[in-house]
Amino acid sequence: MTVARMMHVLPVEAYTSQEWFDREQAQIFSKLWRFAGFSEDISEPGQYLSVQAGLNNIFIVMGRDRRLRAFHNICRHRGTQLLRAVGKTQKAITCPYHDWTYDLEGRLVSVPEEAEEFTGLNKNCLGLKPASVDLWRGMLFVHPEPDPGSIMEWFGKVEPHLGPHKVEELVEYPQAATSHDIKANWKIVVENYIDVYHLSHLHSGTLAMYDHARAKYGFVGPHYAFWEPLAEFYARDVEKNAPMPLVLPKDQLGASVPMLFPGLGLGESETSWSTFHVIPLAPDLTRVETRTRVKNASDWEFSTQEWRSGAFWGKHISGKYAVEELGEAEDPMTSGDFMAEDVYACEQQQKSLKSPYFEVGASAEQGESPVRQHQQIVLDFLEGRR
Repeated sequence: MTVARMMHVLPVEAYTSQEWFDREQAQIFSKLWRFAGFSEDISEPGQYLSVQAGLNNIFIVMGRDRRLRAFHNICRHRGTQLLRAVGKTQKAITCPYHDWTYDLEGRLVSVPEEAEEFTGLNKNCLGLKPASVDLWRGMLFVHPEPDPGSIMEWFGKVEPHLGPHKVEELVEYPQAATSHDIKANWKIVVENYIDVYHLSHLHSGTLAMYDHARAKYGFVGPHYAFWEPLAEFYARDVEKNAPMPLVLPKDQLGASVPMLFPGLGLGESETSWSTFHVIPLAPDLTRVETRTRVKNASDWEFSTQEWRSGAFWGKHISGKYAVEELGEAEDPMTSGDFMAEDVYACEQQQKSLKSPYFEVGASAEQGESPVRQHQQIVLDFLEGRR
């Protein structure tokens, strides 16, 4: 008899098989609120963006009344997707296939050759199928249902556990935006993000500025909350040591790094506020897109802070290994980049899942407890217990 290979709570197949991936897309990512962007991404009538939310492609558009609306990106004629990822329409939305046209409020207003080809067509019944859009902490979210309830019903209980950042006072730093295609299952990526045990080991040289031993963490419903203070050697003169201008007062310094189910991390630190958007692409492929906000300050203030803190970071931040140890100048373990270290670890773990000799060993009672809890939450959603 074959013994099931497990990742503590979930079978290994949950991380490798197309069947599991399809179930998660249908029962998790297609039924919950999904991050779409920042409020300023849509600031004038006709501007839109689209987002893949599980099996649903949904777009948000600002109407002539400056109200945001969300619709399924599906023409009511033959189902062609109407809009691309991001852009600005004129006064209407026209399908590229047969030129069926909708106004910005989703009503079907024009059908070419209607009298000759569509006798008795009732355009009032063929408007775009509505979805939902809501705004929370400066972020846009979509939901496939037209009336899912307030987004606060989904995020409200975890909000008190998030950072005290005044997101609306921060400005986006476009140069910090990144996109990584990681050759690993989305759960591997999320579990790495919430694995407290690895922080002082994999990131011993890159995240030493935080006191991992004093971290506070746990789940609030399906959402993971995490906070840790600054390490004493960093906090001692943080106004000088910080790589960028501070965005929090001294009595609130530290890092809040929650993971909002099913895949939106927030990096809320003393100098910035970032989104970490986990997008499943295949059983063994995940895209992670990040966007960052910083203090609304002058270039001079940023340059001055970088100059003041340069010696500190040169002394205290390094890769997991020295170049001399590995002999590879561009190895992720010598990069001094904690994201590169995480990507490497996730991809190496995914590779091992294919081996018939793979099995997980003992699990850290505290530091890896979020990993086990996340696996149980995924299982609960798939089995209809949430």
